[in-house]
Amino acid sequence: MKAVLDACVLYPSVLREILIGVAGQGLYSPLWSARILGEWQRATVKLGPEAAAIAAGEIASLRAAWPEAEIPPNAELEARLWLPDPADTHVLATAITGGADRIITLNLRDFPQRCLAPENLQAQSPDDFLMDLWLGNSNPVETVLRAVQARTETLSGRNQPLRALLKRARLPRLGKAVG
Repeated sequence: MKAVLDACVLYPSVLREILIGVAGQGLYSPLWSARILGEWQRATVKLGPEAAAIAAGEIASLRAAWPEAEIPPNAELEARLWLPDPADTHVLATAITGGADRIITLNLRDFPQRCLAPENLQAQSPDDFLMDLWLGNSNPVETVLRAVQARTETLSGRNQPLRALLKRARLPRLGKAVG
């Protein structure tokens, strides 16, 4: 299965680490475009110049670890597509060009099923996506969750209960299921 990761699910560190970690376990293949990565980096600017520099480093690491994940732009395809928010058509074009099955996003209303169905795509929240993966094969998902929890505890210097951590990462159903 291939899934395009929208910028809004790449920007929060914990959510990104979980999604990429689960991909690393072989449960799906992540896809993105240079524009999606650029949106993520621009979103960090509000946190200060050091945050943008950290994002640039994380983007470089993602590109190195997943060189096949970056889908080139397809302006012709993008021009024929329609979504309620025209600024999101590049995400849909990335999904179509990359042969994705779904778009993982927190902005589900921007990707209505009536627009995605003709392309054999669906939009899914990261919570629903990860819940489906966990229900299908819980061990690799839980391995990733524990690793991200441990890393977060190390970086923060304090205990991070898993359910609360997942709730803050906008994964409340998954947190309830595994927490």
